[in-house]
Amino acid sequence: MQEVIVSRDNKYFKFLKKLKDKKYRDRNNIFLAEGEKFLEENIRFTKVILREDKFEYYNSKYNISRYDNLTVLSSNLFDQVSTQENSQGILLIYSKNVSELKDLKGDLVILDDVQDPGNIGTIIRTMVATNYLNLIMTNSTVDVFSPKVVRATMGGIFKVNIIYSDREEIIKFLKENNYNIISTALKEDSIDYRKVKKIEDKNAYVFGHEGGGVSDEFISISDQKAIIPIYGDIESLNVSVALAIFLYKMREL
Repeated sequence: MQEVIVSRDNKYFKFLKKLKDKKYRDRNNIFLAEGEKFLEENIRFTKVILREDKFEYYNSKYNISRYDNLTVLSSNLFDQVSTQENSQGILLIYSKNVSELKDLKGDLVILDDVQDPGNIGTIIRTMVATNYLNLIMTNSTVDVFSPKVVRATMGGIFKVNIIYSDREEIIKFLKENNYNIISTALKEDSIDYRKVKKIEDKNAYVFGHEGGGVSDEFISISDQKAIIPIYGDIESLNVSVALAIFLYKMREL
C-alpha cells in the first residue's frame, strides 16, 4: 500500500476539509462524492481518497492501487473529511459538470429558489427517470454540489446538464428562444396540469420555493400556469413530489 497521510498539518488533508465549504468547491470548480456506488458508476473522477482500513477491500475488488490519483488517509483524518456517519471509506473528487444557458436545447426544468437539499436530490433522480436532462436553477437555489445533494442524487448528478443563473438571464434566454413557459402555481387562472398544452422540445417547466412557490418574475412571463389538484385536507405538495407527478404526466401528453 502507498504512503498513508497521518498528519493534520498535511496540506492536501487541509484542502480536502475545505471542500465541505461551497466557496472552496466553487473556487476550484470541483465537488466530492462519497460511496462505492460512485466508483462503480462514474470513473471520470480526478482524485480518489481512501480510508486506510478500506484499502485492501477496494484494491482486491477494483485494483485501486493502479490509479496515480489515489490518496490514502488514516482513519482519523478520513473521518474528518467524510460527511457520513457510516462511511464506506471512499471519496471521489469530480470536476463540476456545469453547462451554459446558450448550450441548452430541448425541454427544461427550472427550479426557482428551492432550498431543501433532499428535494434537489430527489428532483434530479426523477428528471433522469423521466429523461428530462436540462436543469436550470436560480442562483439562490441550494448548492447541487453539496455532499448531501450529491449523495441524494444516487449518481443522477452526472446525467443532467446543470446551470445556475440569475432570474433575469434565465427569463431573457426563455423569451429569446421562444420557450413555452409553464409554471406550477396556485393562481385563479391556473389550469389542471393534465390540460397543459406542450410544444415540441421547447417547454420550460418552472417549480418554486417550498414555502413561497414560483416567484412573480416567472409567473408574469408564463404562457400557462398549472395546478395539481389536492383532494385532502392539506395545503400543498412537497416540491419534489409535485415535480415527479408533473413530469411523468408531461411524458404522457
